[in-house]
Amino acid sequence: MTKLLIVEDDQTLRETLAYNLKSEGYEVVQAGDGITALNLAREHQPDLILLDISLPELDGLTVCRTLRREMNVIIVLLTARGGEMDRIIGLDIGADDYITKPFSLGELLARLRAVLRRGQREVNVQLKSGDLTLDLVGRRAFRGDQVLNLSPREYELLAELIRHKGAVLTRDLLLQRVWGFDFSGDTRTVDVHIRWLREKIEEDPAHPKRIETVRGLGYRFEG
Repeated sequence: MTKLLIVEDDQTLRETLAYNLKSEGYEVVQAGDGITALNLAREHQPDLILLDISLPELDGLTVCRTLRREMNVIIVLLTARGGEMDRIIGLDIGADDYITKPFSLGELLARLRAVLRRGQREVNVQLKSGDLTLDLVGRRAFRGDQVLNLSPREYELLAELIRHKGAVLTRDLLLQRVWGFDFSGDTRTVDVHIRWLREKIEEDPAHPKRIETVRGLGYRFEG
C-alpha cells in the first residue's frame, strides 16, 4: 500500500485530505508543523509527502530541502501563494511537483497518480560518468566496483556536477543547490569540499582532470 505523509497546518483541510486519500486506498500519516513532519518522515519513510509551504515551527521549503538530502521520497508542495518565485524555489530545491490552493480533489488525485508513476519509473535511476556511478536510491557512490566514502555534502556536490557535465557551475549556484538558500557560510566552503572530492575521485588530485577549476567563475565537471 502506498504511504502518504500529509503536512498541513490547517486541521480541517488536513483531515479532509486524509479521509479522502484513505478512501482511495492510500495509507496516510499526518503532521501539522514542520518539526513533526521531519520526525514522521524519518520514522515512517513514506512514498510521497504532500507538503504545505506555510507551516509553523519550520517552513515547508526548509522541510523539503532537509528531506531531499536525507531520503529518496516524492515531494509535492501545496501553496496558496500567488508568487511564481515560491514555486520556482520549491522545484529548485528538490520538490517533484506543486499544487496551488484552492484545488479540487480530482486534480489532486490525478497529480499524485502522475507523480507516483513517474517516481516508480525512476526507482533504479543512476548517474554515471566514466567509471563513476551514483545510486540515487541508496545514495551511494562507486568508482568502478569500489564504494566511495563520501559525506552527504560530497555526494550531493558530485551529483550536481555530474548532472551538469560540461557546464560551468558557479560557487554561488553550488552553494544554493547543495547547501541551501539559507546557508550562512561563504564560497570557500565549496572550494574545500571540491578539494576533498578530488582526493576521492581524481587519479592525481593535484592535477585534476574530472573537476576543472574555471578561473574567476567556479567549476566544470568533465567526467
